[in-house]
Amino acid sequence: MYMKEYPVVDARATGQRIRELRRELRLTVSQIRDFMGFESDQAVYKWQRGDSLPTVDNLYALSVLFNTTIDNIIRGSRPEEDEKSSSVHAGELKILPL
Repeated sequence: MYMKEYPVVDARATGQRIRELRRELRLTVSQIRDFMGFESDQAVYKWQRGDSLPTVDNLYALSVLFNTTIDNIIRGSRPEEDEKSSSVHAGELKILPL
């Protein structure tokens, strides 16, 4: 059976996506900081640079703020890859594209 590499979250691409979504909604980093209840802007800047990733709780909050899915924040829209995802039957693993 053919196995793809273990999928990982690309912190830099996720950060770029957070920046894009923020700009599309014309939000400032300070507005995200206030929404998240942070004392400083540094966490948001670290996410945008790809220096760190938001926690699951913070990803959920961002998805609500941006009115999108966590998957869209992490991966962006890649419908052509969704069509290529391989499904396996009879209790085997379903392998999704990176």
